[in-house]
Amino acid sequence: MRFRLATWNINSVRIRLDLVERFVRAYQPDVLCLQEIKCEEEQFPLLALQAWGFPHIAVSGQKGYHGVATLSRLPFKLSERRDICGRGHARHLAVAFDGAKAGAKPLVLHNLYVPAGGDVPDPAVNDKFQHKLDFLDSMTAWFGTERAKAKNRMILVGDLNVAPLPTDVWSHKQLLKVVSHTPPETERLEQVRASHDWIDVMRRHVPAEKTLFTWWSYRNRDWRASNRGRRLDHIWTTPSLDGAAVAMRVLDETRDWERTSDHVPVIADFEID
Repeated sequence: MRFRLATWNINSVRIRLDLVERFVRAYQPDVLCLQEIKCEEEQFPLLALQAWGFPHIAVSGQKGYHGVATLSRLPFKLSERRDICGRGHARHLAVAFDGAKAGAKPLVLHNLYVPAGGDVPDPAVNDKFQHKLDFLDSMTAWFGTERAKAKNRMILVGDLNVAPLPTDVWSHKQLLKVVSHTPPETERLEQVRASHDWIDVMRRHVPAEKTLFTWWSYRNRDWRASNRGRRLDHIWTTPSLDGAAVAMRVLDETRDWERTSDHVPVIADFEID
């Protein structure tokens, strides 16, 4: 099974529907995972996206906030919408694709949007930051209890809102006390990764000593000149799929599009038996 997978925090799918169309026509993903769609399911632009070649669509929406959607040219079955932390937020969606070979385990794709965490990295005064830490802890507990770690065929993508490595931010020293790169967050994301021995696909293709960003603030007048970015968007696989992502690209050119998201898409080409 060969397919191109893309993940993109779109920051309102209805406002940026024309950019989704532009992206789809230019890069031809077979599966597109969107985060922060900011609409309820009945408001999701289903017909337009089906017309652009995605007959299989699953949505977990919420009015004005959060929300994730998975669009596919390949048939899938809805696997789960998990309410992580039990706050009623639409932040997770899982779908399952049938195995390419007879008897093969299904391929499960998790689409996630981790809470941003607010501005103050102190859970005592900022409930949003506490929520983020609790969310990551819940992910660790969840994936840590999954059985058959060596055989599970899973891909996890989305806006995880944590830049884990020093080279995932424009200045490690200056951002150690800035939400998305604080030690409580990076340590917890590593615990999530270790809970199921997840493989960081992006760092399989770009060595850890090189900078790699997927987000640039709207506050930067010339984002490319200042290049004060962070890697907040991720693609992970379980160990059984290590090496299945034969190519990966961060599409930073889309950050120059008019009225675009502050995140850029990440695409990976997979070849899976």
